[in-house]
Amino acid sequence: MDYSAALVYLDEHASYEKTGRITSPSIDNIELLLSVLGSPQNDFRVIHVTGTNGKGSTSQIITKLLMAHGVKVGTYSSPHLEDVRERIQVDGEMIGEHDFADSVAAIANAEGIAAIRPSYFEIMTAAAFRWFSDAAVDVAVVEVGMLGRWDATNVVQPDVSVITNIALDHMEFAGPTLAHIATEKAGIIKQGSVAIIGESNEDLWPIFRAEPHDEMLFVNEQFEVVDNHLALGGRALHIRTQRGDYLDLFLPLHGWHQGDNAAVAVAAVEAFFGTALSHEVVTEGFANVVMPGRFEVVGHQPLVILDGAHNPAGADVCASVFFDDFDPHGRRILIVGALGGRDIADTLSALKVDEFDVVICCTAPSPRARQGREIATVAEQMGCTNVSSADSVERACDMALADAGSDDAVLVAGSLYVVGAARTHLRRVLP
Repeated sequence: MDYSAALVYLDEHASYEKTGRITSPSIDNIELLLSVLGSPQNDFRVIHVTGTNGKGSTSQIITKLLMAHGVKVGTYSSPHLEDVRERIQVDGEMIGEHDFADSVAAIANAEGIAAIRPSYFEIMTAAAFRWFSDAAVDVAVVEVGMLGRWDATNVVQPDVSVITNIALDHMEFAGPTLAHIATEKAGIIKQGSVAIIGESNEDLWPIFRAEPHDEMLFVNEQFEVVDNHLALGGRALHIRTQRGDYLDLFLPLHGWHQGDNAAVAVAAVEAFFGTALSHEVVTEGFANVVMPGRFEVVGHQPLVILDGAHNPAGADVCASVFFDDFDPHGRRILIVGALGGRDIADTLSALKVDEFDVVICCTAPSPRARQGREIATVAEQMGCTNVSSADSVERACDMALADAGSDDAVLVAGSLYVVGAARTHLRRVLP
């Protein structure tokens, strides 16, 4: 199997039709698949990360802190922006085409032996664990795909389990309350692990405490952000944990929420090593953090920003950073697209869509995408007056750039599928 054939095999297993609540969730398929492969998920230590928002950034910060400490790190994340191989990385480098095809071919062979039909995500998860085993990583940072308890990644036995925060999302699969969401995410906490809880709502803490664990650390109790303020190109931070006090830190990511993610990451890596980190390790790790598609500035004059805010909680943070931290002087132009399964009105409201001067609604490159004209209708109903629609992300970007002056700001948001397509296109057309 070559790389092209591997992509075809993956597409044949895509499960876009699964848009409803799962009545009998199970991780039996992934467990059987990995058993045929020799259980590679047991060949390395694991930091397992879930949360409604911030798990991608937190996973990347954890990865860079571990690398700065000198260990070999595998990172498994989802979704990807431009290349499926972004999901599987070792020491920050994504898997090569040959190794990817080899791993996927092994999964295809195991599928035949196990006589099961794995999903796209199960194949990717198994391929990641196989490659991490072959690459002899010391530790894997494994990001949950959705929720936690029944996620395909929840076959690992983590050293550290991380929950960044809890908000309402994936309501077609779980809910309707925060407690229901927390219960699903708490499923990654296991006996033998240290649990790091970044959710500050103390009403939810008993849900986490009910899971078997060795130790549990809570934000604002065992670790906290003492200071978090805007700096040129990112955030200036002071983080305190039960093991260390980290002053004068710089994190090159935009938004106050990244300070919270950074504190969770530091606490997680401390728990992994069982000791405080050196200031040099934290400084080096933070300095190397890059998060494509998460409040990423890809152009100036006009200012062009990409942010994969895909649910109301993430959209609220996105709007806060855009209007407060960046405070653009010219017109504000929003390009927005979304998938089905979420209340688009809630996301648009959180994005403060009515405060933009121009709104361009586009159709995301996914079979589950909401049509741009449907989103535009909702935006108009919410009071937006300068609204248009485009049948593709690329067309929406061209419309925005043709309209924008040098002092204006363009924000692309609403879905990582939209952000990924925009990132590819804008890097071709922007100077």
